[in-house]
Amino acid sequence: MATAQVRIPASTRREQILEIATQLFARQGYEGTTTRQISQECSINEALIFRHFPTKEELYWSVIERKIDHANPAERMQAVLKAGGSELDVFSGVAHEILERRSQDSTLSRLLLFSALEKHSLSERFLATYAADYYESLADYIRLRIDEGQFRPTNPLLAARAFVGMVIYHSWIQEIFGGKRHQDFDLAEVSRTLSEIWLQGMSRKNGSTPNGTRKKLQGSKRQRDLRGSTK
Repeated sequence: MATAQVRIPASTRREQILEIATQLFARQGYEGTTTRQISQECSINEALIFRHFPTKEELYWSVIERKIDHANPAERMQAVLKAGGSELDVFSGVAHEILERRSQDSTLSRLLLFSALEKHSLSERFLATYAADYYESLADYIRLRIDEGQFRPTNPLLAARAFVGMVIYHSWIQEIFGGKRHQDFDLAEVSRTLSEIWLQGMSRKNGSTPNGTRKKLQGSKRQRDLRGSTK
């Protein structure tokens, strides 16, 4: 006798497809994974995937959205910023949250790297939908500290990108490039060290050197202009 096929609720089936697709996309990339492979891993007909997701690109995007919804990076950073404390406490907290989350699961990093290399439209969509607001949120905090005279005048958004960038790059080295196998750093130490380096550059107390350098550059430019005018 034929075994009756068990009907699975649509929401459960969708979650199953997303789970399998996440694993394959993170391991093989966008181009290296086919919907047929995903359907085979799910033990379903390939056409069923397209009932839930119109295209492979939308499936990949849904995978990214699902990972971000589970991670809640923007909400977690806001919680750290609102908790207050010294500037070192705040930025160490932001860095530690990023590093801890990525050390527990590097899947999202892999998905975003693959999308940047293989499917640029997905990368641009991620930047517009999630990353831009994330950086702007930290930039707002930095802008406030600049206005209060705690940080030296600079572009707040570039400063935010610089801070998050060095933290994320460290996580890539450790979690994706294999650095952890050679040297496993303490996350609290890394968070504090990177924050101290960044804050040293942002501190208003260190503003004399950039100003002095600026005056030298302006003087050099005037000298070049004068030399040019005598030719």
